[in-house]
Amino acid sequence: MTNAPQVSAMHALPDGEAELSLVVRLPWEDVARLGQEAGRLASQMQRPVTLDEAVSYRLRSARPSASHAKPSAEQPAAVSSGVTSLPRISGTA
Repeated sequence: MTNAPQVSAMHALPDGEAELSLVVRLPWEDVARLGQEAGRLASQMQRPVTLDEAVSYRLRSARPSASHAKPSAEQPAAVSSGVTSLPRISGTA
């Protein structure tokens, strides 16, 4: 068994985005931080927030821009073999 994330499903959404279902192994400390993030979001939004929403929010807020991914002139459109890591979730309150 590998520790690499496993994509179990991908769906195109009407707004031009995509939805991925991933299986990711996380330490309990990161799950607890996601719970704290969900609590903060729930307080802001005045409604319950799932851990999925907290992850999505965290990933979206970590992106430098919301532009769609397009290959640049110096990068070919082919899939590269490199994998980037997801941003680490901070435990600040």
